[in-house]
Amino acid sequence: MFPDPERLSIKICGITAPQQAAVLFALGADAVGINLWPKSKRHMPLDVAVNSLANVAAKNTLVAVLVNADDAQLDAAISSGLFQTLQLHGDETPRDVERVMQRGVHVIKALQVRDAASLEKIGEFPCESILLDAYNPGTYGGGGHAFPWELAVRAKEMFPGKKILLSGGLNADNVKQAVQQTRPVAVDVASGVESMPGSKDLLQVAKFIAEAREGWAVETQRPG
Repeated sequence: MFPDPERLSIKICGITAPQQAAVLFALGADAVGINLWPKSKRHMPLDVAVNSLANVAAKNTLVAVLVNADDAQLDAAISSGLFQTLQLHGDETPRDVERVMQRGVHVIKALQVRDAASLEKIGEFPCESILLDAYNPGTYGGGGHAFPWELAVRAKEMFPGKKILLSGGLNADNVKQAVQQTRPVAVDVASGVESMPGSKDLLQVAKFIAEAREGWAVETQRPG
């Protein structure tokens, strides 16, 4: 299951070369995000994913990243058999999320965080998992921008029943501090571990995973 409630979960998002997926899992990733939004510079067509990632998906967790997907796109992603989790990263409404959840898949709703007022809408969505990303209108993630991490802490306080995932501007140099400060259930990175859009720098990925786990281990040893 992603995110795993028993430990910090790490998702490496937005590969364009299918062969990188198995390597990322071997390095310790808990999930790999496949961006199905055609306008993304990290887009992987669904047919490419289906033809190349079935064996990987049988043993690992792939997450479909969708932006304002229509019914046909949702049907195709769900029926592909690759994804048990859909990350809705667009302008989907709470009703849209509810309809997808009724299809029997796990849903992560991504929300762009601009300020404290942005957090109020978390409570409107029926899904348990909420990914907080930086405010970057029109791009729907992957811009490498961060938001004030104290807002993630506040989100947890406001909505203790939600699982808060942290994204936006994370990299191998700051993820340990981010985990220690916000204690999310998962972290999500795309541009922060890339040599170019869609191509992951495996040394940076390995460092990111190690730093995230270290931050989590230190934090979970503390009371409270």
